[in-house]
Amino acid sequence: MKASEAILWSIALPGFAQVLNGRIVKGIILIGLEFLINVQSHLNQIIIFSFYGQIDMAIATANFQWLMFYPCLYFFAMWDAYRDAGGDKKPYAYLPFVFSAYFVTVGTIYSSTFTLFEVLLGPLWLPIVSVIPGMLVGFLLQIFMRKRNSIRYQ
Repeated sequence: MKASEAILWSIALPGFAQVLNGRIVKGIILIGLEFLINVQSHLNQIIIFSFYGQIDMAIATANFQWLMFYPCLYFFAMWDAYRDAGGDKKPYAYLPFVFSAYFVTVGTIYSSTFTLFEVLLGPLWLPIVSVIPGMLVGFLLQIFMRKRNSIRYQ
């Protein structure tokens, strides 16, 4: 499986790519954790309310104690599938995944109060928007660390 395919399967459902990569036990564990966190956090209800623009209902429905686990599981599953598919050949390839998990977790924490242009995005849209700065910081640090190491070893 190609690294890009592994990421796309992980976006669809954490653990699918591990199963496709032949890591059956790891895949089943990740899928099980995804279902557990999804059900306990009421994520599917949050998604439905958010798509209908009922952000207050999404916030009221969310179990934030469980929902905060989801970003780390989600991005770890993506990273792990990417790595298993050979996507970690370059140094610091993990940084965009790690910083996305950090930023999405912080976005989840503030999602019930933080507004963007006076719009309350809630527990679905603010974490999704938080992926962008997380990826940017991760890629910038990746570039910086690679340049720093290439200068050091010349």
